[in-house]
Amino acid sequence: MACGWQLPNRFIHPMTPIITPPYLKPGDSIGIIAPASVVQYQDLLPGIKILQDWGLNVVEGFTLKTSHNQFAATDQERLQDFQTMLDNESLSAIIAARGGYGCSRIVDELDFSSFIKKPKWIVGFSDLTVILSRTFLLGYQSVHGPMVKSMTLDGAENAADTLRKILFGEAVHYKIEGSEQNRNGTAQGQVVGGNLCLLAHMIGTGTDIDTKGKILFIEDVNEYLYNLDRMMIQLKRSGKLSHLAGLVIGQFTDVKDNAAPAFGKNIEEIIHEHVAEFSYPVCYNFPAGHVADNQPLVIGAEVSLEVSAEIVSLNFLPDVNHAVQI
Repeated sequence: MACGWQLPNRFIHPMTPIITPPYLKPGDSIGIIAPASVVQYQDLLPGIKILQDWGLNVVEGFTLKTSHNQFAATDQERLQDFQTMLDNESLSAIIAARGGYGCSRIVDELDFSSFIKKPKWIVGFSDLTVILSRTFLLGYQSVHGPMVKSMTLDGAENAADTLRKILFGEAVHYKIEGSEQNRNGTAQGQVVGGNLCLLAHMIGTGTDIDTKGKILFIEDVNEYLYNLDRMMIQLKRSGKLSHLAGLVIGQFTDVKDNAAPAFGKNIEEIIHEHVAEFSYPVCYNFPAGHVADNQPLVIGAEVSLEVSAEIVSLNFLPDVNHAVQI
């Protein structure tokens, strides 16, 4: 697959300001696409209703109703649907219907020229990590958060409402219960990261993120413990863990172990082993990832982080580079 559009030759320095797309307002239009795995259209209707209840006009991509093997459509069709939404100047946001697998197959072909002229929010998680990373490298914020299919899971109401607050420009601050496994400390930096598997696979590619001075967020689902260990080693060997401002560990769900012999460490012990030599604060069990209560994080946003065994506070700092809609 030939790459038709190249990432601008710019490097996001640890403290370089990132542009915030214009916040949404009632009456705005947003696009929904399925850029990865196939989705059942009927499963999206409750989530679409939530978005409409927010006062938004929903523009549906054709990939919501198509399929090609395990994908929502062929690579070229998913690329076309995504590109159409990026180029649509009437849209204020693009929200993925679901993740799965497939974004890495099309990310290098996406042309962000129109997006740069008129930026919009891009929302998703899991396989969308590669898209959020590309958006960050371009210098724009995006949201690691609920997708349309997951907005109506039992227990997802709070996360969906937090997403609404972020997109509409309301203040969001997190205070969560601490953990005795936490490493105490304070930090400030830009949030980067997402799915651990995607982050490991992106190393050495055009969506590889420089983590120096950043607050790295990681989560994953349905992985073997030995493979999670291997991915953490990959991050460490490539220097991704060496100079962080802080580390936020989200939810690692449906983790599997060998039948016998067992791997011998749980996910918390695996992570602790690979960051033990560093001194930055580490927060475990942040409520984000492949769970119903998938609290959104703004990728590229400047945040303050305070970690203790009793409580964790994560605050989004005021935007100084907010793109105002004209």
